[in-house]
Amino acid sequence: MGYFRELPNLQYQSPYSNRISSASYVTAKNIFRRMKIRDDLKNVLSVFNKYEIDDGDRPDTVARDLYGKSNLDWVVLITANIINVRDEWPLSSKELYDFTVSKYGLTEINKVRHYETTEVKNKNKVIILPKGKIVDKEFKIPTPDSANDSENQLNPVRGVTYYEYESNENEKKRNIDILRSEYLQQFLNDIKNEMIYKKSSQFVNDRLIKTENTRVTN
Repeated sequence: MGYFRELPNLQYQSPYSNRISSASYVTAKNIFRRMKIRDDLKNVLSVFNKYEIDDGDRPDTVARDLYGKSNLDWVVLITANIINVRDEWPLSSKELYDFTVSKYGLTEINKVRHYETTEVKNKNKVIILPKGKIVDKEFKIPTPDSANDSENQLNPVRGVTYYEYESNENEKKRNIDILRSEYLQQFLNDIKNEMIYKKSSQFVNDRLIKTENTRVTN
């Protein structure tokens, strides 16, 4: 992922037991320097497009298709506000099946997890019961346009299996906001400027700072 290449460097006192001296330093990427969309652009809808992630898509394949470079996968994730790819990016069909089996067991995935309402309309096509509300298996309502008595009741309920539940949750992750390609260079320029260190007591150069070594005493 090209994300880490964009991060500036940080030198800190060596934690290794085989260090040459107490003054030894280690250089690493400053992972505390987080990249993000400029605040003034977050709510500008024209900067983003709605995008639906297809089955089997990965951040790098989306970046390749949209921006021409797969190593801009970090741009896809940042602009979509995705922090944990494992949990926030949709699984492929095979990954979803394997995940569900590992979570519930092969013999359980097609068993009912819970019950949901189905949509019910009256004769005027007005929805009197929306679908998707979690209810008990025995949930009933009066039959539309009939008297409210026990003999005229519907049981508008369907069972949702464990696999169906996980599939539905997975589908919710498919629609993301993504940076339009014409704003890509501006975004990259903004990121590079944000990754430049300003003068301070730790400053070494624009891309490197050095922390205090507590092992060295004056």
